[in-house]
Amino acid sequence: MPHLHVEYSENLPALNVERLLLRLNHALVGSGQFADELDIKSRAVALASYRVGTAMSERAFAHIKLAILSGRSPEVKRQLSASLLAVLNEEVPGTAGVDIQLCVEVLDIDRDAYSKLHLPG
Repeated sequence: MPHLHVEYSENLPALNVERLLLRLNHALVGSGQFADELDIKSRAVALASYRVGTAMSERAFAHIKLAILSGRSPEVKRQLSASLLAVLNEEVPGTAGVDIQLCVEVLDIDRDAYSKLHLPG
């Protein structure tokens, strides 16, 4: 915990996913909300099948889901969302003729039901 999922439409070929994930992880570490950088797990998936709205114009998106253990205040969640959106905005390059939407949602993981086991190498 936390778990960060990035889904993005594959019509964003200039997106440097490795750099994006690293910068997102740094933003989470910098928030002071997580005890150890090792706990942050992020991944990204490019989607080949997607639709944005109904118009036939070229559209794209990048969406972050951040799942964190329950108990944080709405203000902390807003700060996490805003900091991740700022990174996403800096890292997703604009593309001429493509309408791009960026969004972040923060989800609670039920603290009582979450289990974790770390197997050090």
